[in-house]
Amino acid sequence: MTDQPPVTGAPSAPAKAAHPDPSQRATGNAGRGAPCWVSLSARDLESAEKFYGTVLGWEFRSTSLGDHFAVALKDGKPVAGIGAVASDMQVAVVWTPYFAVTQADEAAARIRERSATVALGPVAFASGRALVAADRDGAVFGVWDGRLPYGWETWHDEGPVVLRLRTRDAFEAAIFYGGVLEWADGEPGGASVAYENEEVVVRSRGEIVARLGSGAVEAAPDPRIRPHWEVQFAVDDVAACITASRALGGTLIQSGTTRAGEYAELRDPDGGRFTVVAALHPPQPAGR
Repeated sequence: MTDQPPVTGAPSAPAKAAHPDPSQRATGNAGRGAPCWVSLSARDLESAEKFYGTVLGWEFRSTSLGDHFAVALKDGKPVAGIGAVASDMQVAVVWTPYFAVTQADEAAARIRERSATVALGPVAFASGRALVAADRDGAVFGVWDGRLPYGWETWHDEGPVVLRLRTRDAFEAAIFYGGVLEWADGEPGGASVAYENEEVVVRSRGEIVARLGSGAVEAAPDPRIRPHWEVQFAVDDVAACITASRALGGTLIQSGTTRAGEYAELRDPDGGRFTVVAALHPPQPAGR
């Protein structure tokens, strides 16, 4: 994906960003306050492409930024961005979600007003502005103010990516993000928030785009327990992803089944953590 927000690793250091690719036309905006993209800060682009291409079935497209950046495609549609910036910028290998806002400067002010940290930006690009921040419990997220490239609609509509916040207190986090991202403010185009099955559920245009759950511990030595945004990718075969990951030096952190179906938490060879979940397929008409 081009025109995307910065690929980042950690809130303590800036990272390079993916400028718009002039070969791709821009399209309409995401729903206000909704997630609009995810990016990985990697150590080596070729290695990351081999791993994620094999495990998740992605193909890759270069960008105008050069050899260190790529857009991941699934069935020809943009899914995520990867930038080989972790070594140069001395940041962690990590997946970071970005949320759409109407004005990045105002979002930055709202973040600071709520005693959270703006680590980078707002930074201007050809078709928008971006910033990277950490919420009050340390979970890293990004904000994007601008237009997104052609094809982004399928990123939402077909649900290849699910975001889940593991946080200390989901209600408190919902108040924080609601204020920063203007959730449930009653204005047109905004996201709505509801409490369902012991989670805070965020919807945009009627579709679930994020879930917030309690129980994280800020000082926990285990990064799975510390507050963080978990990036989940929907796949057809969770077991096959586990096998492919192990064959390429990845690690299975844990796996199991929830109400939503089968899942596996994985770590790539450089330490980037992500989750694969069983894709939900609509029922086919009789006779097919």
